[in-house]
Amino acid sequence: MAKKQQQHHQVMQQVPSVGGIRSSFQSLVALLIAILVVATIYIRQSNEQLFQYWTTYDKTINGLSSSCNLFAGKWVFDNRSYPLYKEKECTFMSDQLACEKFGRKDLNYQFWRWQPHQCDLPRFNATALLEKLRNKRLVYVGDSLNRNQWVSMVCLVDSVISPTFKSMHNNGSINIFKAIEYNATIEFYWSPLLVESNSDDPISHRVPDRIVRVQAIEKHARHWTDADYLVFNTYLWWRRRQMKVLWGSFESPEDGVYKAVKLPRVYEIALQTWAQWLEVHVDRNKTQLFFMSMSPTHQKANKWGGIKGENCYSETEPVTEEEYVGDGASPRMMRVVDSVLGELKTRGLNVQMINITQLSDYRKEGHPSIYRKHWETITEEQLLNPKNYSDCIHWCLPGVPDVWNELLYAYILEL
Repeated sequence: MAKKQQQHHQVMQQVPSVGGIRSSFQSLVALLIAILVVATIYIRQSNEQLFQYWTTYDKTINGLSSSCNLFAGKWVFDNRSYPLYKEKECTFMSDQLACEKFGRKDLNYQFWRWQPHQCDLPRFNATALLEKLRNKRLVYVGDSLNRNQWVSMVCLVDSVISPTFKSMHNNGSINIFKAIEYNATIEFYWSPLLVESNSDDPISHRVPDRIVRVQAIEKHARHWTDADYLVFNTYLWWRRRQMKVLWGSFESPEDGVYKAVKLPRVYEIALQTWAQWLEVHVDRNKTQLFFMSMSPTHQKANKWGGIKGENCYSETEPVTEEEYVGDGASPRMMRVVDSVLGELKTRGLNVQMINITQLSDYRKEGHPSIYRKHWETITEEQLLNPKNYSDCIHWCLPGVPDVWNELLYAYILEL
C-alpha cells in the first residue's frame, strides 16, 4: 500500500500543475507578441528605407531649387490640363497601349498629374523640345517598357507636326520617327538586355532558354553610339534567378562555353560591359546619357490592401498612401545600377538616373490589363478569369510614361 502511494505521488509530481500550464502558455503568448512587434518594426523600417531609396537620386536641374526632388511627390487628379494628347489623335499609337480603343471605359488614368512636393514639374512643350532636338537624335535603347516610353514621346510631339513633315521608318531592331522640318529623330532600338542575347529579334524574342553574351555589345551599340541623347533601360528581362551565359558566338554556338550565372552578378557583368563601351566610344562633348530606373509591376493586389491572388485587373484608382512600397521592383538590382553609374562618374562620364520607380509604383490602375490587342487567341478558360491574361507590366497611353518623359524633358531642356 505504501509502495502504491509512493508511485502515485511520483506520477503527480510529473504532471504539470494548472498554474504551471497557464504560466507557460502566457510566456508563449508574450514571446509571440514580442516577435510580432519586432517583425512589424523591422518591416516598417525596411519599407521606410526602400521609400527613401526609391525617391532619392542626384536630381539638381538648373533653374529649379537645389532642394527640389522631382521624384518625391504625389499624384494630383487634373482633368483640365491632362492628358497632354488624345489616344485617338496620336498617329503612331501602339495597339498594345491603346486601352481606350480596346474597351477600357474608366479613363481617369489619363488625368493624373505628378506633383513634386517642393516645386512644379516643368510643363511639357513639344515645340521647345523639337527645337532642342533640331539636327539631333534622341534614342531610347532597351526593352518594351522603353518602347512604351518612346511611343509616349512620339505621341507628345506628334500633334505639333503636320502630316507631311513627319515619318516613321522601321528597320529591324530600330524604329525611327522623324520630324522632317527639324531634321530631328526620336528613335527606339530593341535591345532588352543591352548586351547581345538570343532575345534580340524584335519580333520573335520569347525563347524558353534565354542566353546572353554578357561581354558583347558592339552589334547593338554601333546603331546608337553617335546619338545626341541616349535613354537606356534594362530590368524586366533579367527577372530570374540565373541566366545562361555564352562565351562564344551565336553563329557557332556549338563551339562556345556556357555557364549559368546567378543574379545579380550576371546583371552586373552586362552593365559593366555597357559602361566600358560608353566610356571608350561616346563623345562626352556631344552625347547626354540617361538611365531609367525600374518600372514596377503590379501583380500582387494584397501588397496595396487588395485581395490576395488578384492583380491590377479592375483597379481604377492609384495608391494614395505616400510611403507605400510595393514589391514590383528589385532594390538589389538597382544598387548594381547605382554602383556602375557611380564608377562611370568617377571616370568623368555622367549618366543621369531618371528615378521613375516610386512614382510609378503608386499607379496600380495605369496598366493595360485586358484592354489591349492580344497577339494570341484568348481561351475560354482565360475569359472566365481575366486576371490570368491581364498585362500588369506595360502602361496605357496617355498615362504614366508621359510623366517619365516630362522628367526627361526637364533634364534635356536644361542641359
